[in-house]
Amino acid sequence: MLNEFIHEPRVAYFSMEIALRNEIQTYAGGLGILAGDTMRSAADLELPMVAVSLASHAGYFHQEIDAQGRQIEHAATWDIRRWAQPIDAKIAVQIDGRTVWIGAWLYVIQGHLGGHQPVLLLDTDLDENHSDDRQITHHLYGGDTLYRLKQEIVLGLGGVRLLHAVGFSIRHYHMNEGHSALLGLELMRRFTYAAQHVRPGESPYDLPRVRDLCSFTTHTPVEAGHDRFPYELVQRVLDNEFDFETIKRLAGEENLNMTRLALNLSEYVNGVAKRHAEVSNAMFPGYKVHAITNGVHPYTWTAETFRQFYDHYVPGWCHEPELLMRADCCIPDNAILEAHAQAKQILIDKVQALTGVLLKSDVPIFGFARRMTAYKRPDLLFSDLERLRAIARSHPFQIVLAGKAHPNDENGKRLIELLCSHARALADTIPVVYLPDYDLALAQTLTAGVDVWLNTPLPPLEASGTSGMKAAFNGVPNLSVLDGWWVEGCLEGVTGWAIGDAAGMADGNAQALYDKLEQVVLPLYYNRSDGGWIKVMKGAISKNASYFNSDRMMRRYATEAYSR
Repeated sequence: MLNEFIHEPRVAYFSMEIALRNEIQTYAGGLGILAGDTMRSAADLELPMVAVSLASHAGYFHQEIDAQGRQIEHAATWDIRRWAQPIDAKIAVQIDGRTVWIGAWLYVIQGHLGGHQPVLLLDTDLDENHSDDRQITHHLYGGDTLYRLKQEIVLGLGGVRLLHAVGFSIRHYHMNEGHSALLGLELMRRFTYAAQHVRPGESPYDLPRVRDLCSFTTHTPVEAGHDRFPYELVQRVLDNEFDFETIKRLAGEENLNMTRLALNLSEYVNGVAKRHAEVSNAMFPGYKVHAITNGVHPYTWTAETFRQFYDHYVPGWCHEPELLMRADCCIPDNAILEAHAQAKQILIDKVQALTGVLLKSDVPIFGFARRMTAYKRPDLLFSDLERLRAIARSHPFQIVLAGKAHPNDENGKRLIELLCSHARALADTIPVVYLPDYDLALAQTLTAGVDVWLNTPLPPLEASGTSGMKAAFNGVPNLSVLDGWWVEGCLEGVTGWAIGDAAGMADGNAQALYDKLEQVVLPLYYNRSDGGWIKVMKGAISKNASYFNSDRMMRRYATEAYSR
């Protein structure tokens, strides 16, 4: 099977995580979901690519929420042999004074339109390796700084070497976040000037050639999201064949900053929304950061009931999602309402199965599901419980929450406990449920089944966010802070509603949220007989789903980044 992929020149897409399917635990959250959607759209568009990631045998973690709202982590081990085929090739890298052998598994993404794309999952769990080294590709985002550095050596250096050993013809390298920036060092090693041509003090590497081969997508304006490694550790662990004076000029003098390294070794750099590109240009003066706004894969994130009526009323939507701009004029109101009612019932059944709580089908459900961390502000909705109760007495509503906190993020874990405490406090007035183990399947059910999607990040810390885009494919409007993609997607009262204004004043966001709920969103929902609510549902489809999809995103990458 591998032979059919290695002859055509391809773009190599490197990502620490990638969401291939729910049973394959090689993803933790949004970054991996985006990587999976990227490759699914590449399959649909028949854009020749190959993804490189880690096997992550032990996965991220399965989440349990106990009676007090505390997160309990369980192993998410999966059987790679069930889903992928071993590749008959191995390469070696030097890590911490030992030779570490790296093999790989082939998983093929089968596009629903007939295309397919290869994914290589790198693996150090080989008999040839020391017992410690066999664990490098086990835990996604696990371990300490040393463990993370070893993983990024395997991904970057090992990934390039394995592609070469297998016989792939790579015409471009795309780094999805800074975790894979060490691939640039391997390219530097390959493109080295002859010693007699290098003057004292000059770099021995053909850096322009490396840059011409590479693109870099940065995903976070949060400083903690950029990996840094002390050079004392790097020089001990990394192969000593690299010139560290050059590395320091590229990656920073104090620590090896993976984002800086990627910036300096890429000809094309982009953020994942227009606002994020503006923020990134301010964060990284001297670099030109372009904007390619994220998107989601149309077929994956559209509920079956919506797929069916899109197929009937907007034929070709799945290959040309821009055709969905016709939704506001060519799809009957009752078709959308019936499709949504079915998706909502599936969510209600799921909530009852997971929590024992039976939600009502005739009461609006607000959904919030994100990685649980402070800047996402999942507690903003609960800033004033009495005000929330007062709103619910006039216009009842229900709330469904979900999301994982990183095992080392104690603040994130406390937020989950706080949300569960608020749920208990509001139980007499507002049904609030927290669904455990947020994953690909649960995300599909949630984004399709709620009535309004809520997002409340602290501006300008939301790079993009894609959950609201998934909701839009199912006719679900957004109620969100104007940050990330929503700055571009929000047409007030047409695709959804803004919380506050574009200035993003954090202090007033809770008041603005309550005002919008009480005065606009809930009255519109309960006065559905005038057709106002269905217009917003159609607006979400025709204005948001038609644009914020990964097919459009990949066409942008193909023409602006890969064709350089």
